Formats: sequence, C-alpha cells, structure tokens
Amino acid sequence: MRSLTVKLTLAFLLVGLIGAVLVAVFLRYRTQREFTRLVIDQNQQILINHLMRYYLAHGSWEGVESAFRPGENLPLALRLGQSRWDARRSIFLLTDEQGTIVLGSPEQLGLKLNQRALKQGIPLELNGERIGWLVFSPLLNRWLAGTPEGNFLQSVNRATLFSALAATGIALLVGSVLAYSLTRSLRELTAATRLLARGKLGHQVQVRSKDELGILAESFNQMSLELARSNELRRQMTANIAHDLRTPLSVIMGYTEALHDGKLQPTSEMFAVMHTEALHLSRLIDDLKTISLADAGELPLSFQRVSPEVLIKRAADAYRVKADSGQIELRVSTANDLPEVEVDVERMAQVIGNLMDNALRYTPAGGRITLSADVVGERVRLQVADSGTGIAAEDLPYIFERSYRGDKARRHPEGESGLGLSIAKSLVEAQGGSIQVESQVGVGTVFSIFLKPVQKEKRS
Repeated sequence: MRSLTVKLTLAFLLVGLIGAVLVAVFLRYRTQREFTRLVIDQNQQILINHLMRYYLAHGSWEGVESAFRPGENLPLALRLGQSRWDARRSIFLLTDEQGTIVLGSPEQLGLKLNQRALKQGIPLELNGERIGWLVFSPLLNRWLAGTPEGNFLQSVNRATLFSALAATGIALLVGSVLAYSLTRSLRELTAATRLLARGKLGHQVQVRSKDELGILAESFNQMSLELARSNELRRQMTANIAHDLRTPLSVIMGYTEALHDGKLQPTSEMFAVMHTEALHLSRLIDDLKTISLADAGELPLSFQRVSPEVLIKRAADAYRVKADSGQIELRVSTANDLPEVEVDVERMAQVIGNLMDNALRYTPAGGRITLSADVVGERVRLQVADSGTGIAAEDLPYIFERSYRGDKARRHPEGESGLGLSIAKSLVEAQGGSIQVESQVGVGTVFSIFLKPVQKEKRS
C-alpha cells in the first residue's frame, strides 16, 4: 500500500469507525442503565408496598417469590413481562434483617451482603423494627423483547447502530475527499520536483491553501525561482569572466604572435603592456580562488585583535595618493574609545580596499570619500561613503551578487572581474560580520561593515 491517499482514507475510516463503536457502546450502556434507574424510581414504592403486604400477611419472607407470580398486581417492569417471575433476571434483591439474600437467583440465595452493599439499598421497617433490605441492582437487568421496556431499548439500540453506520460512512466520504485534497498538493509538488530535476528551473506550483501545505508550496516556488535566478547568474558570471579573461589573453597572444613572426621588434613598452595584462589575469584568478574557498568554507583566516581605527587609517594611507591624483578629497573620521575587533587584518584590508576601489572609480573629480568607524548598538561599524554617481534602487538588492551588472554607471571597466563586492561580502561574513549598502543616484553610496567587538576582560 504505497498510496498516501489510500492510507489517509483508511486512517479516517478507522478513526471514524472506532469513534462510532465507542459512542454506540457507551450510549447503549448508559441508556440501559439510566432507563433501568428510571423504571426503578417509578416503581420503587409500589414494590416496597407489595413486599410489606406480603410480610404482614405471612410474618416472614419465606416463600416471598410467590408474590411475583402471574396475576399479582405488579407493573410489567417488576415482572419483566414474563409469564412467571424469574429471579435470575430480577432488577432487585431482597434480604432479611441480617442481610442474607432471601429473594434472588439460585446462586445468590443464602449469601450475605456486606454493609457497603446494604447501605446502597432501602431498609424495610415494620413498627420501628428492621425486617429486611431492598437492594436494586440495575446491572443485573436484561430487559426482554416483547416488553415495553425491552422494545424501547431495542429501538434505541437500532437507532444507535444506524447512527454509527451513518457516521462511519460519512467519515469514509469526508476522509476520502480530505485525503485527496491533501495529497493533490503533494502530487503537484512531486511532479514539480521531477521537472526541476530535469532542468526546468523556475517552475511554479499552485498555492491552494494557507496551511502547512500552502507554506510548503510557497517555499517550493521561492526555491524554484532562486534556483533559476542562481543558474542565470552563474551563466552570466561565466560569460563575464570568460570575456574578462579573453581580453588580456588576446593582447598577450597578439604581441607574442607578432614577435614570433618577426612582425614587431621587442621593446620595453611592449613588455610593460604584456606584464600589465598578465597582472589582470592574475587578479582574476586570485578572485576566483577566493570565491571558491569562501564557498567551500575553507578560506584561511588569521584572527587577531585590532583597533578599528588602525584598519581605517591603513586604508586611507594606501589610497590617499590615488585619491589625490583623481582630485578626490579623502576624509577619515573615528569615534573615541572604540572597542577592538577580532578579524583577519589582511582580509579586512582587502575588503576595505575593494570598497575604496569602487568609491574611487565612481566618484568624479572634486568629490569626497569618507572612511569612518564608530559603534552602533552592540556592534562596531566601519563605513566607506562617497559622493559619486550612486546606484539605482532596482540594482541595490543585487550588487553583492557575482558579476552582476546593473546600471550602466556601475559597469565594470575592462579587466575587472566584477567579483569585488561579492568577495567583500564573503570575507566579512566569514569573519562573523555583515555588510550593507545604501545609495541614491546622484548623491552617493555608503557601504557599512558591522563587526562584533571584543569583550573587555573583567579584572578580578
């Protein structure tokens, strides 16, 4: 039995059947018990008077069973509708003053009831003297067919049985419909996963509810879209990197072929160009290696405590000459008493360097770049803010993706891999931090790096 629909249907049927049977049994038992109690309550005084008359007439309980023979003025409930009284089916017991049973089944006659059983009965007294006990025992009752009481209970039992069967049928019907509706979404998800396995990324399934299955369908749709988007970005990155690699290779191959054929004479300028293109290739390869190591979680890091101010001033010193040559003002701003952070200093310098490269590339002459460090909440914040061209709002969510190229103002120059921001994000997250960006076209861009401060050791 592999079908989940069948399993769920049978489960609903089993639960419905068990519930119906339990209700039917409980209802039958309680109905019979309460009905017997009602009959007893209605005929109790009649029975007591009848027994008292017998005792007054005979002076003892000897032969008391004869008081229940046909013709006696007793309700059918007390005679059970039979042609003769049968003590084995009696709804009551009669004892003498000592508690010894004088009216009951043959097996009970002569037995003595304990005080607990007698307390549940009715004491029979004559002239202030205890002459016996009348003990009702509903559990002993078996109403016979043909009596009004028996016919009533049979009607109730039949109605209970039909209700149980109807409830079971409804449970089967509702269970089948519910099982089909539950498994329909699962069947659609199964078919969709097979389509994904065959390469049809981005396939969507219909969300039919807001319960757990609906949430699962929404999660699948989101996953499918992310897979399609990631696959497209991978293809785009591969194409971009192939293009970026082809450019320096074409330059180098062009010169080497010309030198080999004797069409050009070697000069220092020619070797300088070839060396520059080789450096471009080396940077591309280094970037790809860094990305692959970060993805695999094998990026080597050497953590050490350092002041955020040191990181900021190191970056400012490294890029000040380049900023001055581009007529860009470089500012440094750090808060007082900054806590230390535990990072890989060289990797963090690479992160800030990538951000500085972007800031210098898109900030025009006369602009400004500000390097700052402060504390925001419980984290240390390092910022690289520029007054450059800015990033379009539709591109902001994607700029940390590999080789993403959005607005033309942010296109990568020739020889750049477009992996700088992606590498920066991977390096920051590998060191337990996070990176964010805010930008406005025509105003500028602010990159913020958030790091956990080192807790100061308490002196004992």
